[in-house]
Amino acid sequence: MFKQEILDKLKKAVETYDADLASSAAKEALEAGIEPFEAINDGLGRGMMTISDLFDEAKIFLPQILMAAEAMQAGLEVLKPKIMESGEKMGKVVVIGTVEGDIHEIGKNVVAAMLQGAGFDVIDIGRDAPIDKFVETAKEVNADIVGASALMTTTRPGQREIVKALKEAGIRDKVKTLFGGAPVNQEWVDEIGGDAYCPNGAEAVRIAKELVGD
Repeated sequence: MFKQEILDKLKKAVETYDADLASSAAKEALEAGIEPFEAINDGLGRGMMTISDLFDEAKIFLPQILMAAEAMQAGLEVLKPKIMESGEKMGKVVVIGTVEGDIHEIGKNVVAAMLQGAGFDVIDIGRDAPIDKFVETAKEVNADIVGASALMTTTRPGQREIVKALKEAGIRDKVKTLFGGAPVNQEWVDEIGGDAYCPNGAEAVRIAKELVGD
């Protein structure tokens, strides 16, 4: 019961946007001998799924998601050193960023937070990220998915360039692509030869899991 109480506390920390509680509960989890991945998947991740459901039902909005993400990040910061110690990997690897020329990142941050909460190892290369950086990082970390956001019609072609660059690098058959952003839709993703369109943060985990066959 003690173990479940700690996991429930981690879940509650994310659901109530409480970064301090997330950090202290994560420390409790490690002291109690709970495996970091269990703390993430059965604690923080469960909380993020609640947030995802509420967002999907339009009961909360982006500010609340970002606060939940901050709480989850506080817990992850405590747990990550233990994961690094063991040499374990946080599930499938996703490289994510906003395409070159585009400085918007709220949507990208929401998706990154959702994926982290679901146990994906997320490498965020930030906003205004050059095409080469997506490809080089994907090769470096042996990524399973490359995700790219474009919030402007003028930067949307960057997503096409990512698909081309992954092909040229010889890793397109190993890496799935996930694209989103205001001017992006399924028709566009099909046109550029991408794998999946992500309409919002709430859908990110489901779509990513489908891409990697989980």
